[in-house]
Amino acid sequence: MPEINSLIKRGRGTAAAAAVLVLAAGTLAGCGDAGATITRLTVGSPGRDPYTLVSNTDRTGVAKRPARGGTTDGGTPGLYGGTRLASSCDQRKLIAFLQANPDKARAWAGVEGIPVSDIPRYVSRLTPVLLRTDTLVTNHGYRDGRATSGAAVLQAGMGVLVNGYGVPTVKCNCGNPLTRPENKIKTSHARYHGQKWPGFEQNNVTRIRPRDSRLGTIVVFVLVDPGGSTGFERPRSTTGPDDGPPMPPPPEETAPPSDSPAPTDSGGGSPGTLPPGSEPPDSGSPGPQTPGSGEPGLESPGTGVSPGVDPGTGTTPGTGDGTGDGGTGTGTPGDGQQSPVISMAPPTGPEGSPAAL
Repeated sequence: MPEINSLIKRGRGTAAAAAVLVLAAGTLAGCGDAGATITRLTVGSPGRDPYTLVSNTDRTGVAKRPARGGTTDGGTPGLYGGTRLASSCDQRKLIAFLQANPDKARAWAGVEGIPVSDIPRYVSRLTPVLLRTDTLVTNHGYRDGRATSGAAVLQAGMGVLVNGYGVPTVKCNCGNPLTRPENKIKTSHARYHGQKWPGFEQNNVTRIRPRDSRLGTIVVFVLVDPGGSTGFERPRSTTGPDDGPPMPPPPEETAPPSDSPAPTDSGGGSPGTLPPGSEPPDSGSPGPQTPGSGEPGLESPGTGVSPGVDPGTGTTPGTGDGTGDGGTGTGTPGDGQQSPVISMAPPTGPEGSPAAL
């Protein structure tokens, strides 16, 4: 009898331990990726593992969009900014750089989910803009012949190329391909590394979702100048000369920012303190849109491969002697191996205006 009682007790103990493990697993699964690490990248900083280094692509002091944080549709008027009649992200030089570095081109195309031979067509259909919100992305660098991947927040004022659905696709100051962030990452619960700029707040980090594919690709982007006072239209796949005349900014841009208090980012890699559920879900409903062009099928609403998949197919690092005559990028470079510098920016815009996106 003592042996039987002992076996029963052992069985009960094992079952209890298993129940605890199941409960713990369920709890962790319900919390999302609370342990995610997001790298902050300031204006001018290429970050780690840049494909190359490019100067004069970013703009300091950009007036931030009043409505920020949560998830925003890529076709929303005023989501992006730029300098009318000028652009500092030169797609032609990016194409030439990748063609001169076949290993990097293979890794780059793998992230974007396209054949290497399609790089010229793909890049030429992107549109240069300035971020007006601190924006969450997946940043893909290049190291040891392969693409790297990591969550990053790009500071407002950074120049990017966006696709026909309004999703950031290339980081202009280093040529890195960008894809959408993983859904499980919660900016309010993540740890942050990298320099913290003035005004950075976790609940103001914006996710950008593609415009509803049923509406087709975007024909015209409604941009706002760096000072936030003037709007203008930029046709998709153009770089400034075809910009429309100045006009008032979209109505929502004149509204003051929310007066609700924002929890302070703890910085230094500490978890955030926002209450759960403060980040709106990534729903499929479109926001205010620019009319579609009726070109479904020419471009996928999403960009690149699924997060977490290693898309790099190169076997050796590219030699990358670079093209163009630019200087070094501004800001704090990453601590990885630096690539040669190319200039993707003309020295001045039309009529002597400074080159800016």
